[in-house]
Amino acid sequence: MLDKNGIAKRIAQEVQDGYYVNLGIGIPTLVANFVREDISVEFQSENGVLGMGPFPFEGAEDADLINAGKQTITTLPGAAFFDSAMSFGMIRAKQVHLTILGAMEVAQNGDIANWKIPGVMVKGMGGAMDLVASADNIIVAMMHTNKKGDSKLLKRCSLPLTGVGCVKKIVTNLAVIEVTPEGFKLLERAPGVSVADIQAATEGQLIIPAVVPEIVVW
Repeated sequence: MLDKNGIAKRIAQEVQDGYYVNLGIGIPTLVANFVREDISVEFQSENGVLGMGPFPFEGAEDADLINAGKQTITTLPGAAFFDSAMSFGMIRAKQVHLTILGAMEVAQNGDIANWKIPGVMVKGMGGAMDLVASADNIIVAMMHTNKKGDSKLLKRCSLPLTGVGCVKKIVTNLAVIEVTPEGFKLLERAPGVSVADIQAATEGQLIIPAVVPEIVVW
């Protein structure tokens, strides 16, 4: 199975030259560490940063430079800082080419739940609802099952929705999956993971092609 860094490495392969990319909290923030050096990518954070770089080395952190998840970051030459109004203006104007989010649940029609568990206090919904309402290309980075072993890829989400029918692709510790009108389509499987393992861990409709290659990460 892939670990969190493996998931981020595989998603980094989806990032193309010239992209503006928003990274959600959790596994998505790791993607900035693995983008190819021969392409130019601008990472945007809704708290008002454009031009984020990899995470800083220990001892080189600047407490004033953080992402939306309040993690310390580095910035690349030409980086810009601005208020939330301008940041969300970029998002709502569809100036972000790719949004990478974590999720607690994804439904087979592309619904996503990633902001609230009933009965658990949250500080706020963050920027996810604007991102899923505005983005044309959303990739979810998540574990395939929860800590109890229950599937997080469902026929229908049980948690409060963040967005409806918006997820295009999911990369988990077990597989790469595309969301299609017919359900989850299995594109790739993690090294050492069988199609049967993925089928058993997926509650939603899973479409299995005749050949499912292994995930290759750099």
